[in-house]
Amino acid sequence: MKNKRNIFYSLLIIMASLIYYPVEAQQKDARQNVVKTKDITTAHGPNSIVRTIKQDRHGNIWLASGEGIIRYDGKSFTNITIKVNSARFFSILEDRKGNFWFASIGSGVYYYNGKSFRNFTTKDGLANDRVTNIYEDKSGHIWFGTEGGASRYDGKSFQNFKMNEARPVTETDSVYTGPEPVHTEADSVHISFYQHPLPKNHWMHNDVNAIIEDKTGKLWFGTRGYATVYDGKTFTTITNNNCKPFTNVRSIIKDKKGNIWLGGADGLWRYDGKIFTNFTQKFVDYIYEDKNGNIWTSSESAKGQNWVLSRYDEKSLLDNKPIVTEIKVNDNMLCGILEANDGSIWFGGLKGVYRYDTHLQNGEEKTITDFKK
Repeated sequence: MKNKRNIFYSLLIIMASLIYYPVEAQQKDARQNVVKTKDITTAHGPNSIVRTIKQDRHGNIWLASGEGIIRYDGKSFTNITIKVNSARFFSILEDRKGNFWFASIGSGVYYYNGKSFRNFTTKDGLANDRVTNIYEDKSGHIWFGTEGGASRYDGKSFQNFKMNEARPVTETDSVYTGPEPVHTEADSVHISFYQHPLPKNHWMHNDVNAIIEDKTGKLWFGTRGYATVYDGKTFTTITNNNCKPFTNVRSIIKDKKGNIWLGGADGLWRYDGKIFTNFTQKFVDYIYEDKNGNIWTSSESAKGQNWVLSRYDEKSLLDNKPIVTEIKVNDNMLCGILEANDGSIWFGGLKGVYRYDTHLQNGEEKTITDFKK
């Protein structure tokens, strides 16, 4: 079935198969908690999808949204790209020098030094102008995940990478492309499956959603095709015991202990260097580790098709039944997550940005602030 990338998404995560690395694997049944919350609405903030949330070294909160790059200083929201470009933005990086990089859909990458912008596109060597992810490695190189492969920028020029080592999907595989934020004027839902082999160089293998460097220096890439690991010379597809790959990995993080976490169409997985452990088979869009080691996800609810913000308690991550707390939100899909300096949890959705205050309010209810225009 031909995938149409110009359509809005909102529901259904269907494919959830057990995945194993070619060593040993575990699956955990979670103990579910649900938190009561009270909603608060304020007359601020973006009114469209917020994909990524970051806090800079000065405490400002930055949002990559469908309306542009928006900065929140604790009092007001400012769209800093409105005079530069009206593009939809997916990702934000503050590099080690304090400069910012913004990934856009269709207009390449914007570099911002606090005073002026510089735009990088395919004309400058970028692999593709549709960019969804930005990452800085240990050497200070900036990596861009695009819909045409990965690009590495060394400060002078780009080097592009294709994940062509990924094996073709067999006829028995179904690759679920997941709920994808495609941008049309009309709201609609499109669910795509590939029931036939994909060519070795199929675009899905090079549509990069996530990049992370592990403790050994290898780079992990999550794509809409397969997740791969790059050792500096070759790309290796991560497979289970049946030689089936991790598909449509949307988020990859490295936690404080060096474990690698993957989230996507196959659920939430942790790799400790030897064993892959599964925590849920529900679709996971974003993973985040807070300062206490708790793992947060934006994902489909364990009990239904609605989306929730989930917290996996750090003290129970090694238990057979980890403690999972679900925070329900009135939104059709949830995206990026951030723990702010004050301990509050910010997260994005289709309808804007939210703040979850983790401390009890009014004696019993925790609050979710919905920042709306």
